[in-house]
Amino acid sequence: MASMMKKGKRGAAAYVHADCSNSSSPQRLYELLAVLLNPRKAIDEWETIDWCKWLMAGGRTPDEFASIVRRYDNATTCGLVWTANFVAYRCRTCGISPCMSLCSDCFKSGNHDGHDFNMFRSQAGGACDCGDTSVMKDTGFCDRHGPRAQVNKTAVPSDLMCVAEAVMPCIILRLIQHFREYRKSGDRDSHLVVIDEADSFLTMLHEFSAMGAAMRRVMTGALTNPQIYKNLVNCSEESSGSSEYHRYMAASKEMYTEAVLSLPNPEPPDEYRDCPSLQEQLIHRTFLEEMVFWTVRFEFPQRVVCLLLNMLPDNDYKEALTEAFVLHYSRISMMLEKAKDPDTLSNRVVHVSVQLFSNESLAFRMVENLKLLHVMVISLKYMMSKILIQNSLHDPDKNFHYVVDCGSNIMKEHCYWPLVSDLNNVLSHRPVAVKFMSDDNLLEMWFAFLSMFQGMNVNFREMGQHVEFEPNTYYAAFSAELESSAYPMWALLSHLSDPSTVELTRRVLDTCQIALQDWLDAIHFTDSVMDDNLQVSFHLPLHRYLAVFMCQAIKHQGLSLKDVLPPMDVLKLIMMHPLRVQVGPTTSYVCHQGSRNIVTSLP
Repeated sequence: MASMMKKGKRGAAAYVHADCSNSSSPQRLYELLAVLLNPRKAIDEWETIDWCKWLMAGGRTPDEFASIVRRYDNATTCGLVWTANFVAYRCRTCGISPCMSLCSDCFKSGNHDGHDFNMFRSQAGGACDCGDTSVMKDTGFCDRHGPRAQVNKTAVPSDLMCVAEAVMPCIILRLIQHFREYRKSGDRDSHLVVIDEADSFLTMLHEFSAMGAAMRRVMTGALTNPQIYKNLVNCSEESSGSSEYHRYMAASKEMYTEAVLSLPNPEPPDEYRDCPSLQEQLIHRTFLEEMVFWTVRFEFPQRVVCLLLNMLPDNDYKEALTEAFVLHYSRISMMLEKAKDPDTLSNRVVHVSVQLFSNESLAFRMVENLKLLHVMVISLKYMMSKILIQNSLHDPDKNFHYVVDCGSNIMKEHCYWPLVSDLNNVLSHRPVAVKFMSDDNLLEMWFAFLSMFQGMNVNFREMGQHVEFEPNTYYAAFSAELESSAYPMWALLSHLSDPSTVELTRRVLDTCQIALQDWLDAIHFTDSVMDDNLQVSFHLPLHRYLAVFMCQAIKHQGLSLKDVLPPMDVLKLIMMHPLRVQVGPTTSYVCHQGSRNIVTSLP
């Protein structure tokens, strides 16, 4: 390799380019890369990164090469990725998905005169959807994006990207090797060091991605090809001791296996144990899938997240990234409840998920192939099941119902927010919502989840002292019910607008009534006469679902009140708790949370 390096970076790159143009296996290049990308060297070494840029250029300067590659950018979508506090636009007139957004340049270059639009400051980050026909109407595209804007674009010369196609898999492998050297320790910020050490290397990958569709196609090809991943990361047992590199890769695999086992997933119901996205053992088949794993394991570092999102204009890659994200989704829920900074992590999770689940056809394929809806509901149920306390309505000795503890961090820090945000996003797609309401198992799981909020945060009337403050449990309880119960309810209801969907409404009502009866049995409420006028809970999501879906069936779907009302004896029991809320006096109550007594006021 000394002779190659003596040629200088430009001379060596020209030699490599000629070799790659004439051979599918440029051996001299691979020998050079083995030296440059030796995993024993620091990943952020400037000389190595500069060599990679010159090799890619194939005899030109890196700047000349980048300029030439950009001429062949035939991407149909913008895909500009931004982080929090970026100013973007949303046009409701042009939007197909409620989550669509546009960068300033694309919005100003498009025709949105007289449209219903707003300018907003992004909270979690996002990406420009200009040119994406699955998210917005083509009438709102700017003149640079959309299928029609790319007609008659010149094809990429066959030899322009030949070196990049050979080098890119090795560059991605080097990043994966660096991630694998992360070791779990008592320091919760150790993953930040790993990302910081790779900052220059990640910057190089960002620069490659910024060259446009031609280079992104090379990158996505390396990330999503199972054979490339298998060839580069697997070392056979026979050869594992034959060289220092093979010994390194064997140790790397052990560290990787240990890291995978350290990221558990919720225990799924027996009938879903074979679902790939719920299996206990994670199996990665591509660099992309392992990259998503490390993204989750490192709590969604911004640099890696943006790199993954930068390549979304490639539709095949977008589907592969969505599949990889769903495969790790249940484990993300586990990370959220343990995060040191759940608010930041939540925003970064949604930064990714909103780009993937806003596409209706893609979201539906995830529901069909990877049981995305089941994964979401199981993850939510599991998160809430860890903070259950005994319900204190009526006689505690006869009440066997359990509700969420509104004083827990999961509730106070809104750790569930990314999960319900994603659920609301996918339920905005009619085929997904229909699938949800057509599946009896899903409905049963969903109402079991809602039951965890039913009767929570019980308030007891304060007879002695004036109430001077309201605790945080009030805010936690009301916001949780609004986000986790009410928003999905309205999302489902929006698809039940005429008699053609009446059977779906019946399914929801039947499951809701069963859940309500189970709740009444669990709290031992068998008599419509209440003898405990000193307590009240404002949280009755099962009652709300029953009332709202009954109203929808009667007003818009042709059913009569007689068709939807439960038997009279059951109805009398069901109506008592909402009536208690309605007639509660404006006075002071004490809110009981576990063993604590918290003074509050009845609104």
